[in-house]
Amino acid sequence: MVRAHQTRRLPMRRIVLSLALLTVMALPACTTASGGGEPQTASAASPEAASAEPAKAAPAPIASLVRQVEIPYEQFTLDNGLRVIVHEDRKAPVVAVSVWYNVGSKDEPAGKTGFAHLFEHLMFNGSENSPGDYFEPLAEIGATDYNGTTWFDRTNYFETVPRPALDRILFLESDRMGHLLGAVTQEKLTNQIGVVQNEKRQGDNEPFGLVEYAQLEALFPKGHPYNHSTIGSMADLDKASLADVKAWFRERYGPNNSVLVIAGDVSAAEARPLVEKYFGDIPRGPVNRPAEADVPTLPAPKTQLMHDRVANTRLYRNWAVPGLLSPDMVTLDVAAGVLGGLASSRLDNELVRKDQSAVRVSASLQPFHRISMFEITVDVKPGVDADGVARRLDQILADYIANGPTEDEVQRFVTNDVAGRIRGLESVGGFGGKAVALAEGALYANDPEYYRKQLLAYARTTPAEVKAAMQKWLTRPVYALRVDPGEREAYEEAAGSRGTAASQRPRYYWQPQPGEKPMAPLPFVADDAAGAGGGAAAAQPAKAPARPLPPLGTIENLDFPDVERARLSNGIPIVYARRQAVPVVRIAVEFDAGVAADPANALGTQVLTLRLLEEGTTSRNSIQIAEEQERLGADVSPSASLDRTAIQLTALTPNLGPSLDLLSDVIRNPAFDPGEVDRIRAQQLAQISQELTQPSGLASRTLPVALYGPGSPYGRSPSGNGDPAVVARLTRDDLIRFHQTWIRPDNATIFVVGDLPLAEIVPQLEARFGNWTAPAVPKGSKDFAAAPAAPKPRIILVDRPQSPQSLIAAGYVLPVRGTDDPFLLRAANEVLGGDFLSRINMDLRETKGWSYGSGSAVSLREHQVPFVINAPVQADKTGPAVKAIMDDIGAFTTRQGVTATELQRVINGNTRELAGQFETSDDVLGALRSNALYRRPDNYWETIAERYRGLTAAQLDQAARQMIDPKKLVWVVVGDATKVGPQLNGLGLPVEVVKPAAAPTSAATPAAQ
Repeated sequence: MVRAHQTRRLPMRRIVLSLALLTVMALPACTTASGGGEPQTASAASPEAASAEPAKAAPAPIASLVRQVEIPYEQFTLDNGLRVIVHEDRKAPVVAVSVWYNVGSKDEPAGKTGFAHLFEHLMFNGSENSPGDYFEPLAEIGATDYNGTTWFDRTNYFETVPRPALDRILFLESDRMGHLLGAVTQEKLTNQIGVVQNEKRQGDNEPFGLVEYAQLEALFPKGHPYNHSTIGSMADLDKASLADVKAWFRERYGPNNSVLVIAGDVSAAEARPLVEKYFGDIPRGPVNRPAEADVPTLPAPKTQLMHDRVANTRLYRNWAVPGLLSPDMVTLDVAAGVLGGLASSRLDNELVRKDQSAVRVSASLQPFHRISMFEITVDVKPGVDADGVARRLDQILADYIANGPTEDEVQRFVTNDVAGRIRGLESVGGFGGKAVALAEGALYANDPEYYRKQLLAYARTTPAEVKAAMQKWLTRPVYALRVDPGEREAYEEAAGSRGTAASQRPRYYWQPQPGEKPMAPLPFVADDAAGAGGGAAAAQPAKAPARPLPPLGTIENLDFPDVERARLSNGIPIVYARRQAVPVVRIAVEFDAGVAADPANALGTQVLTLRLLEEGTTSRNSIQIAEEQERLGADVSPSASLDRTAIQLTALTPNLGPSLDLLSDVIRNPAFDPGEVDRIRAQQLAQISQELTQPSGLASRTLPVALYGPGSPYGRSPSGNGDPAVVARLTRDDLIRFHQTWIRPDNATIFVVGDLPLAEIVPQLEARFGNWTAPAVPKGSKDFAAAPAAPKPRIILVDRPQSPQSLIAAGYVLPVRGTDDPFLLRAANEVLGGDFLSRINMDLRETKGWSYGSGSAVSLREHQVPFVINAPVQADKTGPAVKAIMDDIGAFTTRQGVTATELQRVINGNTRELAGQFETSDDVLGALRSNALYRRPDNYWETIAERYRGLTAAQLDQAARQMIDPKKLVWVVVGDATKVGPQLNGLGLPVEVVKPAAAPTSAATPAAQ
């Protein structure tokens, strides 16, 4: 399950690192080839034509963009009160099903914090007519985008399934809504309390992980519905009884307290009989009246100082403000975006660019049903006086409140917001698709079209309205929190470890339990619903006749979009697929570089180079680049994996021309201004410092070097942030040299997915990139000739004091390349650790309750592929968890091979999920790029289903036993050495205790230019 947290609107520019038209130029026509045919070269324009500046086009008006945001729907209500909304979208043979319950953590009484979220977990442990883990039938039908969330106001469950599986998923959702309590046992409750407590530890263990608790306690008085976190307290979770949770369900999870949204390849006429068939017999439950909540005002400004094991001081400014249905919500959201949400925000321009006293800023509005939270954060640059930054922040804020934003600022924010909504319309489900927009409006505003009314309100917002809203709400007393580096205060732990006795294990190992989802409604016994709080919980609901599982229809093979090719006049190849669901074009200009291209003696060069691309060209400064993206609703994003570097563009089709102008300028003409180099260098050093405080950052800086050695292109952290000593001394000339070596036309491929035909795309690309010539500097190359040294199995214990949880990572390098297509090995690993239902996760999470989620992976990359393990576990179970993983791998690779059930799960999941796997243009773009990286044919994903159907258990066992050897693993454990060290003795491996590298303590001295 995924617990929803407050999201922060970050500046639009970023570096993404993964372990992942109306204005057509009248240029000579370019011929193309589809499928595997040879591409044709674009007709060479004259040098004068090629270098001509493309015609400028004004961005599309906001009103015209808003008109494109429409989600047609039909709705009806069953006799039992279940509200049903159906949206028909025939672009792909998939249907999203989303059930939203009108209950969240704000409805929890004192002493029962965390119950809504805890019950969400229980609702993934099986129902009366579908016993076992809910993920088992989801895997069988090929579900994608499935999860659930619990937050202050609601609990939701969602999944996207192939159209022939619609009957089955409606049956499953109805069974846990109407036939649940008979399947809830003390075993399951005990186990899930342990899982939830480990989820809490995992979040709390992060830097700044305890801030949310302080904020809620300060902003909301005791007894206020929003005073406590959704995850709850350890003490309340410890006290949860079976009677308590059953009463909680009976009182709140009826169909009359729910909204069901069905969106995708189905009409309302087709959906209604199915909904009536599966949900119609569920009796009404008591009416859950969500807790009312006023917007509290602090009696006086409140300041607070916390300490945490963080790299830098962070300043917060917080207010409780009106909720979703208030007209002030929209204006306050615009206020936050202009202040600290846009890349060109006030705080970015003043504190990050001008003063250079902060390395990161943000301002955001997090809206909820009854209230919203307005938050400002400033990460103070190491070595800078935090008190002075706080005073400067308050001065900027006071001036902004007094004078308000400009018309241009408001328009840029609104355009950016609407563009994001348009891109989101391509998905029918998931965390942010069309089903979410309809459900939120129905649940909170009794209006599925509320999203549209909000968009119109954004489009009409004026600077005067924003100023008025700020003066009304942000002149009230503020909660000012400061978090300084230092030792944490005492941590609230659970009363005792969960899941240590065999009696707490599920009776059926292969009938797992909860998943990463939120909460859903279930069984109702009409007479029992009015009972005294479920006091008769020991009595099971009357057993209804078993409901038969509906048959699964025939799921057709994937029809992947046709792949077409072209070539610019300078030889840059274009790989293209068309998707017409939304007016959006996605482009990735990709280079054969990646983190592996960093020189071994200059780690961090590539990331610094990429970060500077958007910080100024020879004709635009960083603010102009940011503002232009915002006006266009475009997103230009440098990114890097281990093997490839890309500068990606997501553009609204009406604004494609000017968006391409910006992309071309950023790629071809970076200025590497010395002042910007020093500013971004300081930010990168601060990010390195942050990595050295994070469990995942410490592990990723330790394990790759241990596996590959420091001389290997893969022997570095995948973040690419590099060595602080190197970053501190890099010069402008170093960055120019790296750019000329790697970011060049003879090292590039352009991937495109969009709604325009390729014949219209190629001239646009030719106009911006066709005259780009390679520099005289030799093109870069990466050396993978040397094989990694033989592994030295051991445990490297990275000491991170005061950690309530340990992060276990392990791995070794396989004799396999990504281009070998290790299909069998990856399929075998799905059984071992590559899936929620895998052996490692089910053992550590569902059987033992020691982890929120653990697993293993055959981590694809172009060259030497590693087998890796990741397992965050509660600190007092670190040693036993390492032993358990060793045992799981040992058994899997010897006496307990793949079972028939596991084999069928792998086959079903991987063949039936294909339609949902490539629903969006972003999914298709990723497939084009990965096919090229791993030398796969264009029709690779159309052939994969038959390969899975041909698998045998013997094949998977052989692949695992040939390649996976637990005796070769190098282990990295990030945790409190005083607690963890003694647990690791006796595991038969040498233990090396290391301290994290010292973080940069202050801004680097500008390097000579």
